Amino acid sequence: MKDLIPIPIKIAALVLGSTALYTYIGQLVPQKEVLPPAAAIEIDADASPADLAVLGAEIANGKGLCLTCHTVGQGSSAGLRFPDLDGIAKRAETRIEGLGALQYMAHSIYFPDDFIVEGFNPGMPKINKPPIGLTDQEILTVLAYLESLGGTPTVTPSTTLADLGIE
Repeated sequence: MKDLIPIPIKIAALVLGSTALYTYIGQLVPQKEVLPPAAAIEIDADASPADLAVLGAEIANGKGLCLTCHTVGQGSSAGLRFPDLDGIAKRAETRIEGLGALQYMAHSIYFPDDFIVEGFNPGMPKINKPPIGLTDQEILTVLAYLESLGGTPTVTPSTTLADLGIE
């Protein structure tokens, strides 16, 4: 008995069915909304290191997009795209001989491909360049936040790039 459905129609049905299936599966994956970068954030010259850390947490969660790839408190479980930031200040103290935690973290932000943590691939963008484009002052707040994750923040609004070892 001859097949009643022509081959081109079978192919079209397969293509449409596959497209519909993958579209449905794609919609099941949670999506993270990423908004365009906000305007530069002004930092009060009298802000304490703790104040900077609070502001830095907001920037890391928002404009800085840090938590798009990093986690905080998820441990070293397999499958993380980039290192977990919980306790980063303590770990950073011992990563590179001659660099303190703050200098190491600043260098890692400004030059992300220089110090790749074992088990992770390069790929972190320079957050002071587009598309993220944080200002040096905003990066100071993020550094204060990172210091607070395993230590006491020491960054002040008057901390300079030279203080961080960034020339």
